[in-house]
Order: sequence, then C-alpha cells, then structure tokens
Amino acid sequence: MSLLKVENLTKRFGKFTALNGVEFEVRKGEVFGFIGPNGAGKSTTIRVLLGILKATSGEAKIFGKDVWEDAVEIHKRIAYVPGDANLWPNLTGGEVIDLFMKLRGKNNQNRREELIRKFDFDPTKKCRTYSKGNRQKVALIAAFSSDADLYILDEPTSGLDPLMEQVFQECVIEVKNQGKSVLLSSHILSEVEKLCDRVGIIRQGKIIEKGSLDELRHLTRTQLLVETKKPILSLSDVKGVHEIVETKQGVTFQVDTEELGNAIRYISEFGVVKLESAPPTLEDLFMRHYEMTKEGTNAGTGGAD
Repeated sequence: MSLLKVENLTKRFGKFTALNGVEFEVRKGEVFGFIGPNGAGKSTTIRVLLGILKATSGEAKIFGKDVWEDAVEIHKRIAYVPGDANLWPNLTGGEVIDLFMKLRGKNNQNRREELIRKFDFDPTKKCRTYSKGNRQKVALIAAFSSDADLYILDEPTSGLDPLMEQVFQECVIEVKNQGKSVLLSSHILSEVEKLCDRVGIIRQGKIIEKGSLDELRHLTRTQLLVETKKPILSLSDVKGVHEIVETKQGVTFQVDTEELGNAIRYISEFGVVKLESAPPTLEDLFMRHYEMTKEGTNAGTGGAD
C-alpha cells in the first residue's frame, strides 16, 4: 500500500525545468531514500509534497489526498524536518518543541523527555544561542515526539556529530518498526544504505534509478581481492575489469557484474589462493552514475534543489 505516490511530476520556474516527470512511491512501513547532488531537485520535490510549491503538472498524493488541495489535512498526519531549521530566536528550544507538538495536536511528554535525553539536548536555552546541530535536534525531537504516519526528512542530520547521527538512525528504525513510513532525503550514502528499504536517485530533475539496493546492485561493479600462486598477466585486458591496484594482500580490482564469471575463470588459471568479493555499495552505484559523461547537458540544468 502506497502512502505517498508521485506520478509524472513536473515543476517549472519560468523557462527552467526543476522537475521533469518525477515518479516514485513510499509504501506503508518502509524507509525510502531520496538521493542526489545539490541542485538535483530533492528539496523542490519535497516542497511540492508539503504543499509549499504547486506543481506545474503531474500528480502527487499523500494518504490518497492531493498534496496541494488537501495540504491542511495531510499535515495533521506528517512530520517534517528541514535541512536547516530556522527557529524563533527568543524562544527556548523546549518552548519550540512544545509549540510544534501542540500544532500537531499531540502532547506525548514522556516521549519528548526521552528524546531530549537521547539527543543530549538542553531545552532551556534560547534558540538564538544554538549551533546548527542543536537547531536540528529541536526539529528532530519535535518530529519524533509526534505520532505521525509519514516522516519527511530533508537532510535531517546536517550539523549533527556521529554520536547524534546514531541516535537519529535509532529513531528512524523505531518508527519503521511501528509501521510508520519515512521519506529520507540525504547526501550521507552510508546512512541511506543502512536505513532504507528502497532508494530513488534523482539527477537534473529526473529519477534515473529506483528500487531496492539488491535490485540496483546489478547496475554497478563488484570489488574483488585476489591472491594467486603466479602473477596475473594482462588483467587489464580482460573485459569488464577496472581499477586494478596491487597491494600487500594481493590484487584488488572492480568487475562489471555481467563479466564477473569470465573474470573469475581467467584469474583461476593463475592458481587462486585467496578470493574475497564485496557487493557494490550505494556509494559505488551513485558515483557510477555521476561519472557518466555529461554530453548533451544544457548549461544551467539542475540548478534548483
């Protein structure tokens, strides 16, 4: 069941096309990773989903309701964390958290206090004194204190230290285990890989790949570490082999997935002593796409994030 569904979503600013036929869905009880570089269209998509921007064409629905026409009803059941939380400077962090909780009609004080402890946050200080990381904590505590059905998180760990990122990840896993859904826009690929059931990669306003990591990994290369009895001759001439590096442990190289069998048959002729393989990571997949030549790319394309 899809809680969020986007079909052929297009957004233009004058002559500039920020989103061009974007399509994806977030299912009930899953974490969907939405990744791409700055200017790819992630934040523009999220602003459309929040009812802040009106789409030029296409359709976006949350809980089966139109994100523009039914924004007020939708916001009663969603929690949103921006990449840079702008807070009221003269209110304390605790007051802002309480305000957001009241706006959502929720008042789970036990959950609020638990999250304040987990994030090691001082709610008594004025917001104007907070660092970027502490401002993010305010937004995260307010979001995860609410009993939302869908969490829309746009670069939510920006400014957090690694320990607090771990706390954030625990919160995402907790709401997922409760059957909630999460749309996570992030540039931290290891975070996306750890948390997300499926991912969508956006580039220049278009979704270029989407699916589970297992479904996408066939599109990139496998890393091999090989130790052989005899030196491997002419390895660079083997079809599909890339990035050959000799180390103390042996030879490491990458192999296109479709050529993996041929590469292993070739190196076996040299007497394999040790063979280790690692599946391609999300970062490998992401970088493979962005290493593609940019022939045909128009100047200025991809400017609105």
